[in-house]
Amino acid sequence: MPDRKTLQRVARDKREGKSPSTQAGEFVREEIDHIREGKHGARSPQQAIAIGLSKARRAGIDLKPPSPEKASASTRRKAERDYQRGHGRAAARGASRSRRTAFSRALKREPRESASPRALGVQARIAATRRSSSQRSAAAKRAARTKGHAKRSGTAMKAARTRASHRRT
Repeated sequence: MPDRKTLQRVARDKREGKSPSTQAGEFVREEIDHIREGKHGARSPQQAIAIGLSKARRAGIDLKPPSPEKASASTRRKAERDYQRGHGRAAARGASRSRRTAFSRALKREPRESASPRALGVQARIAATRRSSSQRSAAAKRAARTKGHAKRSGTAMKAARTRASHRRT
């Protein structure tokens, strides 16, 4: 079950008109925090992200399963199952106790470094290289549209300060 704070942040994102992937990002953030706190580990940053996305779909976020060209059949099947479960169209029966225990034991054995800032930075850069500059630009424009006046103004001032600091050198 997701933390209450996470659900509140998701509700706020939804009210502000942010995309389902942005809302799901709150679950990913929660998962990264769990790994950093030592609740469990993950084999890689991608696994941590996958766990967060799975939780988001199960919590009812409208995050569609990935398209056939983006993910394997088994990944799509699991995402579809999570999506169905979060939208009330599947049996909400959880895993058996022995399976849950095996799951948590396996995750506890995994390393914690996969949620380090460095590992996440590498993952972000790799993910960005898979997207074209026009896709990255479009994503930034969409983000700016849902930011609101105050945040947009603050971001502009920060950008101006950054540009000014780079000009001095």
